[in-house]
Amino acid sequence: MTSTQTQLARFRALLSKEGLKLTSQRKVIADVFFTGAKHQSLLELLEQAKVKQKSIGYATVYRTMRLLTEGGLAVEHKFGENQARYEPVHDGEHHDHLICLDCGAIVEFEDPMIEQRQDRMAADRGFEVVSHRHEVYVRCLPGQCRRDAAAS
Repeated sequence: MTSTQTQLARFRALLSKEGLKLTSQRKVIADVFFTGAKHQSLLELLEQAKVKQKSIGYATVYRTMRLLTEGGLAVEHKFGENQARYEPVHDGEHHDHLICLDCGAIVEFEDPMIEQRQDRMAADRGFEVVSHRHEVYVRCLPGQCRRDAAAS
């Protein structure tokens, strides 16, 4: 079973647990979310879902993403902007983010040394890390900005 199929199966189980049906609109939104680019906004999800089913509205996307987030299948990020962005949750996977203040690029990274240091700092102060979000706000190096590359 692929990761997308696993996520969709979990979504079906979540809906069943909540006493909700897997409507065609919810299925399209989940398909778009689990197979699309990471860090999508509600408007981006809506645009992609409308390509597959024109009758889908913003409120349905909002409610579906709230359900996925509350059900532990999606993570909502703000990344210093007004609109929320969403990414799927994958078991056992953790990563942090670099966010460009100029072009808005979001790059995921993993660094075991940062993770170990956080755990050690918490333990030295009598705590155990349960979860965290590490967002590093950056600017692309001159000549390497994604915004400049998109304009050419």
